[in-house]
Amino acid sequence: MMRFRGATAAAFAVALVTAAGCSAPPGGGGGGGGPTVWTIPAGAHDATGSSVAFTAADVVEFRIRFDTSAEYSTADPANQADINKLRGMSDCGSHHHTNSARFGWRWNVDRIEILAYTYVAGVRDDVLLGSVLPGEWHDYRLELTPTGYEFTFDGVTTTTSRGCAQADLAKYHLWPYFGGDEVAPHTITIEIEQLVG
Repeated sequence: MMRFRGATAAAFAVALVTAAGCSAPPGGGGGGGGPTVWTIPAGAHDATGSSVAFTAADVVEFRIRFDTSAEYSTADPANQADINKLRGMSDCGSHHHTNSARFGWRWNVDRIEILAYTYVAGVRDDVLLGSVLPGEWHDYRLELTPTGYEFTFDGVTTTTSRGCAQADLAKYHLWPYFGGDEVAPHTITIEIEQLVG
């Protein structure tokens, strides 16, 4: 049974309903039925749909392919380095802006940079993991361990710190999200094939 840390179940549920970046496209976003196309409409942050999904899993694994819609310029050039989100989960029975781990991405001149993006006790951090190009499939795996978050990108693992060690605290999935400060400047589509989680 999942436990809640620092909040009652009712308070945590209310936080989930109002949590940004927790939406999923119709159909649930994968789970073994082949790739799902996630769409972030122009002028939006969230991918199409609005579903909050709890998980007991400590691992998510998937393949992702971007297309040329991943190429964008922000209205304010200072926001170009902001990190968009792919997939991950909240952690430690808390809101994702308190504890969470997910893969992030951003367009940088001629490539898509892939990052580990975390919150630990409310402190945000990111680590550059590599880069990809539109049209390529790449492999991603995130595991929550007692000692940290293990981000594996194309077979290379990077470990970051984690705000708790338990495996049975409540978590919810985090889905594709644009931003940062700005909304998507045009419609962005991302193919994700969920393998585990």
